[in-house]
Amino acid sequence: MLKSRSILSALVRNSRLTVGKICGPQKYSYTMSERSNEEQTAMKRANEENQDSPEATKRVKTEGVHAEDERRYPKKKVVLLIAYSGKGYYGMQRNAQFRTIEGDLVTALVKSGCIPENHSDNMKKMSFQRCARTDKGVSAAGQVVSLKLWLIEEIVKKINEHLPPQIRVLGLKRVTGGFNSKNSCDARTYSYMLPSVAFSPKDYDTTDIASFRLDPETLQTVNRLFSLYKGTHNFHNFTSQKSYNDPSAHRYIIEMSCGQPFIRHNTEFSVITIRGQSFMQHQIRKMIGLVIAVTKGYAKEDVMERSWGQEKVDVPKVPGLGLVLERVHFNRYNKRFGGDGLHECLEWDGEEEAIQAFKEAQIYPTIVETECQEGSMVSWMTTLHCHCFEGTANERQAQEDQKQENADEGGDSD
Repeated sequence: MLKSRSILSALVRNSRLTVGKICGPQKYSYTMSERSNEEQTAMKRANEENQDSPEATKRVKTEGVHAEDERRYPKKKVVLLIAYSGKGYYGMQRNAQFRTIEGDLVTALVKSGCIPENHSDNMKKMSFQRCARTDKGVSAAGQVVSLKLWLIEEIVKKINEHLPPQIRVLGLKRVTGGFNSKNSCDARTYSYMLPSVAFSPKDYDTTDIASFRLDPETLQTVNRLFSLYKGTHNFHNFTSQKSYNDPSAHRYIIEMSCGQPFIRHNTEFSVITIRGQSFMQHQIRKMIGLVIAVTKGYAKEDVMERSWGQEKVDVPKVPGLGLVLERVHFNRYNKRFGGDGLHECLEWDGEEEAIQAFKEAQIYPTIVETECQEGSMVSWMTTLHCHCFEGTANERQAQEDQKQENADEGGDSD
């Protein structure tokens, strides 16, 4: 009897332990599940409240529009042919503190519905790249930028509706996905429009520039001097913060010449054309400035060869008003992809008429009228006697040149 009671007590104790082991974790598990459900409910309620806020409504609406645009219009890599008059702009590249060509262009792309608004502050998201970074006041008739766009209907027309008259998109072409307008460009052509009195003798009376006419002999001399630039030279003296030993100072010039003079506003003008692989900051303007100094008699011809050497040479820089990016060239790209049946050659023969019309309406009148009213070239000519062309540029002149460089907009090219 006592043995039976002992066995019964043992069974009861074991059963209690077993129940405790089972019930304890189940109760804990239930408590955790209950808390989890409460947290999820609270989070759901908070999300619903946030979705009712104006910011969330705007975000959802914007995302919905972008999603709809993605479905209707595919985002593709393209190039835009752009022309602009640089007067009143602080160069091509965007600058938060100043008005720039890219700033107005990006605004127009957003307003026309070509790119999402939340990408406008970081155009790298659209793979944006300019072919040449023009300086303050410099114009362009054939600038090219590459980027990804939503290919909306009548895209060029809609972009131009949101641009000022002095900036125009003249063409659009599809390109390969890896295309980069700067890296794919193998040559650039610039022009520089100036009053031909710039080539007058240094003792000429510049108060009567309207009566000056460039004679054929002087024009021949000017073109002979320009031809000396052809080929590869070290142009460390034609830019800022480049040493003689810097490999990037070597640049290849394909062509440089001055055309026949013509009359605008009773004043004779000429246009200098230069084509090269690439150009450094202010390089073109200093190349022209040195030839003018030699032609006018301020410097001897041997200064040109010395300027490519190791010594520091004081090279004057003409004003930026007359400089125009005429065309950029993609010969390697055209040879590889232009005939593959899928992509177009990056030539703009079909847009030539529009290019010329824009130059006649916006670029040439601005250059001629500003020069006639302000006389920037004539004023610059009066400073040539301050430059020392015979020996190495002294430290004081180098500092003055650097101050002037800093006052201008910087860039990889003119």
